[in-house]
This record gives sequence, C-alpha cells and structure tokens, in this order.
Amino acid sequence: MSSKEVKAALKSAREAIRNKEYKEALKHCKAVLKQEKNNYNAWVFIGLAAAELEQPDQARAAYRKAAEIEPNQLLAWQGLANFYEKSKQTDGKGDLADVYQKLLELYESGDKQKWYDVCNKLVELYHQEKKYLEVAETWQKLIQMKEGEGAEKAELHQLWKKMIQLLKDSTQNRDNKTAQSLLTAFEHAVNSADTVPSGDHQNLYKDFIQCLSKFSHETARLEKACNDMMSLYPTETYPLEVLCLHFVQSGTLSEEALHCFSKLLEMDASSGPGIIGFGIKCLQEKKYKEAIKSLTEGLQKTSQCPAAWHYLAEAQMKIHKQRDAVLSCNQALEALGTPEGPSLQLKNLILQLKAEALIKMADVYSAEEAIKALEQIVDASSDPVVLALRGQAYLNKGLTDEASKISQELLLSHPDMAESHALEGCIHYSQKNYEQAERSFLNAIERKADTAEYHKYLGLTYWFMSDDTKKDKGKALTQFLKAAKLDSYLGSVFCYLGNYYRDIAGDKSRARGCYKKAFELDETDEESGEAAVDLSMELGDTDTALSILNEVTEKAVTGTAKWAWLHRGLYYLRTDQPSKAVADLQAALRADPKDSNCWESLGEAYLGRGSYSTALKSFRRATELNPGLVYSIYRAAAVEQILGKYDNAIATYQQILKKTEDYVPALKGLGECYLMLAKSALGNFHDRKAVGYIEQALEFFTRAAKHRPDVSCLWKLLGDTCTSVHVISPAKVNVQVLGSLLGKNPDKQMLKKSELLGLGGRCYSRALKLMPLPSIWCDLGINYYRQAEHLTAVGTDTNEINELLEKSLQCLKKAVRLDSKNHLYWNALGVVASCSAIGNYALAQHSFIKSVQAEQINVVAWTNLGVLYLATGNIEQAHEAFKIAQSLDPSYLLCWLGQAFVAEAVGSYDTMDLFRHTTELSMHTEGAKGYAHWVCSTLQDRSNRNTELYLYNIVQMNAIPAAQVVLSKYTERNPDDASAFTMLGYLNEYLHLKRQAADAYERAAVLLKNSEDTEKYNIAMQNYGRSLCALGQCDKAIEVYTSIPLTSFDGIVGIALAYFKKGLLKESTKAYEKALSVAESEQDKAHTLTALAIIEYKQNRVDAAKTLLFKCSLKEPSTESLKALCTLGLVKQDATLATAALKELLKHQKRDDNIYDRCLIASALYALQGRNAAVQREVSKAIHSNPDNASLWSLLSRVVPLYAPQKAKGGAVAGNVACELDVNLGKEVLLNIAVNQLAAGCHMSEDEKNNPLKSIQKAVHLCPDNPAAWAVLMAACHAENTLVCLNNTQPKRTGLEMTLVSTVSAKTGENNLPQNYIRTLEDWCLCQAVTSLEETGKLSEAEALCTKGLKSCPEHPALFLLLRQVQCKQLLQSHKELPDTILEELHKTVMTTSTSVAAWQANVSNEHWPSLVKEATTEALKLSSCPVAALLQALLQYHHKMGARETRRMLERVVYQPGSPETIVSVARWYLLQHLHAKDDRELIDVLIQNAKANGDARTLELNEELSASA
Repeated sequence: MSSKEVKAALKSAREAIRNKEYKEALKHCKAVLKQEKNNYNAWVFIGLAAAELEQPDQARAAYRKAAEIEPNQLLAWQGLANFYEKSKQTDGKGDLADVYQKLLELYESGDKQKWYDVCNKLVELYHQEKKYLEVAETWQKLIQMKEGEGAEKAELHQLWKKMIQLLKDSTQNRDNKTAQSLLTAFEHAVNSADTVPSGDHQNLYKDFIQCLSKFSHETARLEKACNDMMSLYPTETYPLEVLCLHFVQSGTLSEEALHCFSKLLEMDASSGPGIIGFGIKCLQEKKYKEAIKSLTEGLQKTSQCPAAWHYLAEAQMKIHKQRDAVLSCNQALEALGTPEGPSLQLKNLILQLKAEALIKMADVYSAEEAIKALEQIVDASSDPVVLALRGQAYLNKGLTDEASKISQELLLSHPDMAESHALEGCIHYSQKNYEQAERSFLNAIERKADTAEYHKYLGLTYWFMSDDTKKDKGKALTQFLKAAKLDSYLGSVFCYLGNYYRDIAGDKSRARGCYKKAFELDETDEESGEAAVDLSMELGDTDTALSILNEVTEKAVTGTAKWAWLHRGLYYLRTDQPSKAVADLQAALRADPKDSNCWESLGEAYLGRGSYSTALKSFRRATELNPGLVYSIYRAAAVEQILGKYDNAIATYQQILKKTEDYVPALKGLGECYLMLAKSALGNFHDRKAVGYIEQALEFFTRAAKHRPDVSCLWKLLGDTCTSVHVISPAKVNVQVLGSLLGKNPDKQMLKKSELLGLGGRCYSRALKLMPLPSIWCDLGINYYRQAEHLTAVGTDTNEINELLEKSLQCLKKAVRLDSKNHLYWNALGVVASCSAIGNYALAQHSFIKSVQAEQINVVAWTNLGVLYLATGNIEQAHEAFKIAQSLDPSYLLCWLGQAFVAEAVGSYDTMDLFRHTTELSMHTEGAKGYAHWVCSTLQDRSNRNTELYLYNIVQMNAIPAAQVVLSKYTERNPDDASAFTMLGYLNEYLHLKRQAADAYERAAVLLKNSEDTEKYNIAMQNYGRSLCALGQCDKAIEVYTSIPLTSFDGIVGIALAYFKKGLLKESTKAYEKALSVAESEQDKAHTLTALAIIEYKQNRVDAAKTLLFKCSLKEPSTESLKALCTLGLVKQDATLATAALKELLKHQKRDDNIYDRCLIASALYALQGRNAAVQREVSKAIHSNPDNASLWSLLSRVVPLYAPQKAKGGAVAGNVACELDVNLGKEVLLNIAVNQLAAGCHMSEDEKNNPLKSIQKAVHLCPDNPAAWAVLMAACHAENTLVCLNNTQPKRTGLEMTLVSTVSAKTGENNLPQNYIRTLEDWCLCQAVTSLEETGKLSEAEALCTKGLKSCPEHPALFLLLRQVQCKQLLQSHKELPDTILEELHKTVMTTSTSVAAWQANVSNEHWPSLVKEATTEALKLSSCPVAALLQALLQYHHKMGARETRRMLERVVYQPGSPETIVSVARWYLLQHLHAKDDRELIDVLIQNAKANGDARTLELNEELSASA
C-alpha cells in the first residue's frame, strides 16, 4: 500500500468514526497497520473505535502504543485521558494521574487554559483519593502559575481559600508537610483578603485559629493568630476562648493565661472557657467548692476539654467527693480519645487520679476498677506512687498477701517515700496490729507531715488500740484534730471527733457540732447525720434536727436515706402528726422492707391516723419479720380490739401470755375484750353469756392489778366490769372472782349481784386513791346508784338505799365541782336526783339544763329532761324535749320511746307505731313490752280485722313475730314479769309455737301462784291448760284445769276440749253442755253445739250430729258450723248436703274471708261429683281474684296432677309461684312441684337444674320426716332410670328400691298419720319397688318382695297382679308358651282388679295373643285416657300392618296428643318415622323431624340420618 493509500485509508477511518461506524474504522486502521506498524494516527483511531465498541483492553493498548510511538504528541494522551475518565474501573485512577501529569508537561509551554483545566482535574483526583500532600503541591503549582501570569489579588485569595477547602480534612493524617501547606494557605488567604475587617474575613480567621488549635506544636503561631485577630476584632471572643482553652489544655497558668481568663469573662460572663479558667484559678487558691461549681458550669458549655475534667476531678477529690471524681475522670478519658505525646501524659494522670478516688471509696468493686485503671497507665511499674496505689487497691479487695508484697518491695526500693510506710500501716491496721500500724503511720507522717489521711489513720489506730489511747487526749484526739486542721473537708475525721466528744468527753454540744460538720461534708455519712439528729433532739434543738432531715429527704431518691425518713417519721409520730409520719415511714420501708421496727412504727402511725385495718397489717408484718416483737403482737391485738374483732384479739393476747404470763398490757387487753363482749351480749339480751364474759374479764383484770396495783385504770376497769351486771336479773348473776381481789385466799369466791356491785364500788375507791379524777368520781356515783337500784328491786331496808343514794349524789357533785364543763357528769347527777327515792326534781332539771349548756348536741340530756317532765306530768314540755332530742339524733332510741309514752298518755293513734319504731332502732325493755302490749291488745279486738290500721300495724308490719322476738328478750332480762310471759304465750300461740307458748304460760302461772290476785292466776292456769291441750298433753291439761275453779265459758270449753282429745267423750259432752249453759252470746252457743256435733259424729251418731249442726244454723249460723256440716256431707259422700251447706256458707262469708277454706271445700265437692275439670277451674278462679295468696297457688299445684294431669307443667309453675310468695310453704310445695314435673314427663336430660329428681331432693332435705317425699323420690329415680334405659345409657340410681321402701315404712311409723293414708302409701311404694326391680331384670328379687308383701297383706290384688306378671315374664324369657293354667290365673287376677289401668296393660308379647292385648288396652282406655295403652294399641297395629294408614293415624295420635309424657311420645315417634320412610312421605317426615328437634329427641334424629343414608 502506497503512502497515498495509507492517507486515504486513514481518511476513510476518520470518516467512519465521524459517522460512528467504528467497526469499519477498525478495518481501515488495521489495513494501514499492515503497511505501517507504527502509524501513530492508526493506533489513535483504533483506541477511539475500540473504546466506543466497549473493548477497553484493546483501546488502552492502542493508546499506549500510540503514546510510545510519539510520546510528545497530545492526541494519544488526550485519548487515553478521555478513556480513563469514562472508564468505570477504579484501578485506572493511578494511570489517569500519570496521564494528567504528562498532559501538564505538554500544555505547560503551550495552551495555559488547558493546563489549568487538567491541573484542576488532577487536584480533584488526588482529593478523591485523599492524597492531600499531592493536592497541596499541585495546587501550589497552579497558584505559582497564576502569580507568574500576574493574576489579581482577589483571584489568588479565592485560590488560597480553595486550597483550604481541599486540605481541611487533612488534619487527621498527622502529616506535617500537608499541615504546613494548609497553615500556609490560611495565612495567605487571611493576608490576601480585600475587605478587612469583614464577616468573611472574620470567619476565615476563626477557621485558621481552629485549625491551629489542632496542632499542639504550633503554640507560638496559635498565640500570634489569636492576638492578631483580637487586634483586628477586639469585640470577638472566639480567639480569646481558643487561647484560654489552649492555656487550660497545656497546663500553663501564667499571668498571661490568668489575664486571658479575666478578660474573656469581662467580655462574656457566660463563656465556657472563661468559667473553666476561673474555676482553675479557684482550685489554685484552694477554693474547692467554688472551683467545682465553676468547672461544672464551664464544662456544661465546653465539654470537650479533658484537662478541665481533670481539674474538676482534682477539686472533687480535695473535698472527698470520690464518686463524682470518678465520673469526671471518665468524662476526661472520653474527651481525650486516643492520646499521643503530651496527651498520653495527661491520660496517665487522669487514670492515676481515678484510681485514687476508687481506692478511697473502699469497697471490693471499686478496688477492682482501681486495679483496671492502674493497669492502663503507661510505665506504671516504674512509678512507686502508682505501685503504692496498687497495693492499697489489693488491700481493699482483701488480697492482703499481694498488698504486703508490694509494700515490702516499696520499703526496700523507696524507704524514704511516705506512701511506702502508709501502705504498710494500712496493712497492719486492717490486721488489727495496732502497734506496728502506729510505727508505720508515724514514719509516714515524719516524711510527709502535711497529709491529713496519715493523721486520721494514726488517730484511728489509737482509737481502736486500747481504752487508754482512746481516752488519751494526746493520742487519738490530737491526731484527729491535726487531720481536721490539715484537711477541713475530711468528714470522717469530724465523725470520729464527734464520737470522742460524745462517748469520751461527754460534751454533747461539741459532739453535735462535729457530727453536723461531718454530715455537711459527706451527705452519704448516715452515722454522722443520724448522730447529729439524735443529739439535736436530746439537746432540744428540734429545728436543727428537722433541717438536717428535710435536707436529706428532699435530695433522696426512692429507696434511699432510710435513716432520715425513719427519724423524721418518728419525730412526726411523737408530735402527733400521724399522716406525715405514715408518708415518711413508708419511704423508709422502701429502702429496707424487712425492718420489723420500722413496720412497727408504721403501724403506730396508721393507728394514730385512724387507719386501723392498715395498722393491723403493719403490726402483723412486723411480727412476721421478727416473731419476738411482743409489742407488735400486743398492738395487733389492740387494733383487732378497736375494730371489734374481739375473738381474734383474745387469741392474739393469749399468744402473748403463753410467752410472758405477767405481761400486764395483754392481761388488760384480754379483760377489755371480754368486757366489750359482755356489753355486746347485754345489748343483745344474752345475759347468761354476758355473765360468763364478765367473769373472765374480772379474772384478767385481777391478774393485771396483782402485778401492777399502782395503775389506776386497772381498778377503774374492774369497777366498770362489776357495775355492768346492774341490768341482769339477780338470779342469773353468780360470778366467780379471784380471792386476791377480795383480799382473801387465792381461791375463787362466788359473788351474787349485790356483792359484785359493792366490789365495783370498792374498786372505784381504790382507783380514786391512786388518781382522783372527776371521771372516776362520776363512775363511783353511778355505781352507788346501781347498788341502790338493785336493793330497791329486791326490797331491802330503805335506810341502806337512802344512804347509797346520798353517797351517789355526793360523788356526782364532787365530779361536777372538779369539772363543771363536762356534760356527762351533770347528766348523771340529774338522773340520780330525779329518782323517786330522792325526788329532787329541781336539782335534776338544773343538772340536765347545765348538761345541755355544756354540750349543745346532747341527745341524752334532752331525753332525760323529757322523761323528767313526763314523770312530773308536764306532757307538752316532755314532748318538746323529746322532739329536740329526735332532731339532734334521729337514731337515738330513748327519745322515740319517750314520744311513745307521750302518745300513749294522750291516746294517739301513733302510739303503736312509735313503740314499733323503738324495737326497730334497738332493743329496750320498755319499748319491747310496750310494743308487745299494743300488739296483743290489737289482736284481742277481733272487730278490727279489716281496718286499715290493723292491716298496717299487724299484717304489713309483721307485728306478731316482731313482738314475739323482742318480748322473748324482755323476759330473758326480766324473768319475774308475769304479764310479759302471758303476752309472750299469747304471741307464741298465734305463731303456732305450741311448746314455747306452754312454757311461757307455765312461767306466768308460777309467778302468779302466790299472788293475792287469784283471778289472774286462774286465767294464767287456763292459758297453760289450753297450750298443753294444743301440744297433745291432755292428761296434764286436764290436771291443770281441774286444779282451779272453772266458772267461765273459756275455762269450761278448755277442759271439754282436753277431754275430747283424750278420748273421754262423755266427760267432754258434759263439759260442753255445761259451757252451753253459761254461754252468753249466740256465737259461743253455736260453736259449742258444733263441738257437740263433732262428738256425736265420733260416736258414729251421724244423724244426731246433723241435728245439732242444723240446730246451729237455725238462728244465727256460724261459719264453723256450716263448714262442719259441709265436711260431714263430703265425708259421707252426700253431695246434696255438702252443696246446700256450701251455698249457705257462701251467703254468710264475705268475699275475702277464709278464701282458702272455701276454695278447698268447693274443690272437694266438685271432686265428689266427679267434675275433675271443675276442681282445677275453681282453684284457678280463686287465684285470679287473689293472685297474692300463696296457699291458693299451693292448692293448685296439689290438685293439678290429681284432676288435670295434662296441665302438669302449669301445676309445677303454680308451685314455684307459691314458693316465691311464701317461703314457709316450701316443704309442702316442693313435693307438689316434683309430682307435677313427673306427671309432665320432665327429666334431667331436658334441664339439669329444674327436674323432678332435683325438686324432690330439695323437699326431702327440707322435710326428711315426710314419708310422701321419700315415695316421690322413689318415683323420680324410677323415671330417670327408665329414661336412661331408653337412651341406651347405664342407669345411675339402681339398687335404691329396698332402701326407699324401708325409709317410707320407718317415716310412717314415726308420724301420727291416718291408717288409711299409711296403708295406701306403703302399698304404692311396694308396687313401685316391684316394678323397678322387674324393669331392671331383677325378677327373683321382685318375686320375693311380692311374696313378702302378700304374707303381711294377703288381700292385695294389685300386688298379686304384679306377682303374676313377674312370673309370666320369667316364663316368657324362657321362650316357652304360657300354660293355660297360668293364663287362667292371670285372667282371674285382672278381673279382680278390673278398675286398675295397670291390670289391663298386661305384658303379653306372644304373637298368638294380639286380641287379648287389644282387649286389655281397650278396657284400660275406657277407664282413663292412658297414653301407654294408646301406644300399645298403635304398636300392635304397626306389627299387624306396618304400611297401613290406620298405623300412621294411631301413632300420630300418640305423638301429637298434648300432655303425653315425652318418654312415651319418643317411642311412638321412633316407629312413626320408620312408617313414613317406608312410605317415602317427605312432607310428613319433615314435620315429624321438626317435632323431634323441638323436643330434643336425639334417638329419632339419629334414626332419621341412618334411614336417609340407606335410602
């Protein structure tokens, strides 16, 4: 190829490149290179084309080849530069820098602008690779080039600033050459600025100074720059701050440095470096607290100054704040980072200071940390001071051997160093070798006498060496004083000085000052703080003590400063500020929850605050923590006593006495508990129980007084206990008292009421001798009054009574004279003065008025004043006084009682209501008797039964039981009040409490037996006889009646009734005839004739009875005679007579009178007439008119299963309503409910809680003596067993038949029941038991039971029928045909019981006898609508012709007939479902399934699923 062709090819290559046809270009170039291997342009073109075709290796090689061929030609180097710039490979940056360097050489003599561009690129490349030295050198070349061209000052200034930006990160490289270049750039930039001063220039100067501050060797340059900037900008604090920090960091504290600190603070008082400098100045001047304050404040603003932190740690060590010093050292080390050069030395100093602080903290953990800190010190092993510190750390850690080894090394290597001897001394001191320690510390002091620590340890050595050295002023005291003088911040020295002055010198004031000083220096020194507080309290300086405690508690965090919280809490407890005490003691417990004494104090605080339950918990917690704290146990018992938990308190007191028999507070507490129990029992009128408590109280008070006879309150309590028997009947007071109390032998003596009251007076007198308080004078006066009251009641000599009353009056006057402002004393004086034996009503009135004046809210005095007015006949004034008392306290009983007496006096209708209200408020004898009197009076008036007053006072207010309860309590307290016992008997009769009525009437008769009023005695005996007759004690009743003359109608009728009940009908007839002769009213005569008619009926003279009853009805018929006549008709099944009598009865009875009796008779009449539906309707009609009558609901539940069994569910509901209305009917009604539920087919699978078995179980629990309940229980068990058999589950109540039969027989024998009823019940139970045994497969047992029953009662067709059924079943199970003889016997048996449904339901399963089954069930259905018979007929039809329409109709009749038991319906439903599936009648199947779901028939639903699946 010729040169022209080469040129043409190169031209074509250039054109191809221009057209981006790079492959074509490569072809042309390769063609050229075949001709000319070193063609420069061809290689350049190849490099360009290969680069564009992403062939980097070929491109680089081509450019390199071109550069080798012509190294001074630009084209290849430019191409190579472009290639590297576009390349993403990081390894090409070094080659790119070389390319840029070559281009700079080539451009230097030529194109200056391209040189600058390449230079910028090269600098950027070096900056990216952090080659700061190359950046500096290259950029300086650029600046020199600009200077050579004569560039302007502003341009050069910008270039120097650019250089600063490029090198600002180079300070971390520690390269001095680069640093110098940076500093040079700063100097040129600062000096080349156009506008000076200016903001930009100022900021540039700041950056320059900041950069200089990073180079520790540029001190002179830094000072010059700061001074130059200050001269240019005199108001700018920054250079001064940097200069101050420089002085701080370098440790230079020259005059110049101090001048800088002062000047900076003058310019900016809040400047951190300035404040730090001032702090360092204070440290030099030994103003340590000011230094700490300033350094802390300055470091908050300028925290990155390790030297300042070191200064702060030094200052903190000077005042022995070791923990703070450790924290400051840690901050210094953190700010220091990784030190080099001078900083390394500072780090060693900081670590050494930290180790010193940790060692002085003197605990194991701190010792370990100190050792770690010392290990970080560079060249620590060569520094003897550091070695001594290490020895101290080992000693603190308990490594005495290591410490001793270091000590010996130091003593050998540095015998003249004080630290060596001090370490040796500390080791001896820790080992209690005090003499060797003394020598060592003396040697240390000899070498360094100004070290307070050495003097302190020497003083401690003398303190513990012996008592002589401790007390010798020249020993311990001298050393402590020297230590305090050398170091006034060494708090522990002042603590020991306090110990010396307190324990040795006895100077509490000086000791308090030392302790206070020690605590001020070290707030963690609890011993000093506690001692300062205690001594301040002892010296009476509570303000100082409180100020210390307040200061500590304000700073304390939760769970700390226990001693301060505890001391302040105890102070508040002593000064009666319990709420504050509680808060402080709780805070103390947060610090130490297991301090039993603190819990005890907290209990006292709660007790003072009135938080008794919490106090009790606190005392119990104290006892748990320390069972030996007797006081806590005692206080817990005392709190239980306050809370009224006397039984618990007694048990706790007894627990104390087991440990300490003579612990008087526990004895006193026990006595008080029994006294309070006695008062409570007296309040509830449990007098016998109260006497027992009083006896026990006296025993414990006597034991306490025996140990402490000098305690007045014990004698007062003894007096209170003795006096408390004043309300009890003398007959009940027989109290055993320890002989020591009576001044006799130690054995117990039995005292009566009068003796006990007298003993109480003597006890009060003994208490007065010990402490003549007005309250005890008052108690003594009341005691004398109670003695006089008792003597008056038993009828003793009047002179003795008057003497006691005079003493009482004088004692109360004495109490009033001693304390005339006490309303209780005035009130007691008024009560005594107003008694009938004294009758000084003027004094009484004056006393009550003075009592009211002394205490405005004084309900007792106002009530007593009202009683005084009432007694003197001033009714209106009495009413007003009582009214005021009521307004003051509406719950105070006696003022209401007074109003009741006022109402009684004026004849008010409210009298009875007021007496009732007093019994509701509380029990009081007068109120109880008054209310009972009014209730009895109202009951005796039979004409008022329908009045609103009677309905409210008696019925609505439940007056009879209420009066009976309070009157029972009254007679307990007053057993000699005959009238009260008469009223009690009367009320008991109304409540059908026959035994209690007889006892009350007997007591009344006994009390009246020797009285002059024979009429009252005769009435009491008649009452007693009547009650005995009601009890069935007829012989005794006759004896009582015959012991008195019987002239009154009531008495004669009473003995006549007794004769009648005894069976002496002739004597009864004579008595009734005599009563008829004395009867005054027609009603009495009618009642007597009715009684005679009953006697005639008893003698089977029915016609005579009818005649007498008709005779009653002629003139003015009574309801009783008409009822008797009607009953006679019912008994004799004379419906005509019964109907006529009932009609006549309805004419004479009002609508609501005896509605139950009328309804019962009418229902019985309908039952006699065979009108079963009418029976239920009659009762339902009566309930509709009287829905609140529980007896009617009970009657309905009773008649429904007998006469309307299809409505049995309604009968069960009626029974539940009856229970809700009157719980007293529960015994009877629960039985009826169970029977109704059985009739309705209810069972446990329907409702586990409400079913026959549950109901009858409740009935049996309520009334276990009722044989009918046990019979129904048998039926319920049988029903449940039948149901579980149908459900293919195991019966749970098997084997009970014989037990229940035996129980029914036993209960019928125990109760006085009619023989017919007993026979019927036992027969039914026997048949039921046989049936149950038969159904469970126990045929032999069933047969044996039938045989046994027939032996006792051969003529028992039902039982005989069962026997034949059992025998037939046994034969049928043997798969043998029934012999004709057996069938004949069965037929005879059925015919003998043709009216029995069960007889016609014979179990003949043999297919040869379908006609016999049909005949039997048809006869059964004629007798009653029997679901079982209907089911049997349907099943017979099913087996005869399953698919017939008649089959479906008969089964549907059983399934959908309302009232049929679910067990029977379930069987019919099961067969009906099979019939419908056979017919594939989907519509009727769906109806049947819905019915099964509604009744919960799971068996039918399972069968449906099986049949559907098989279809």
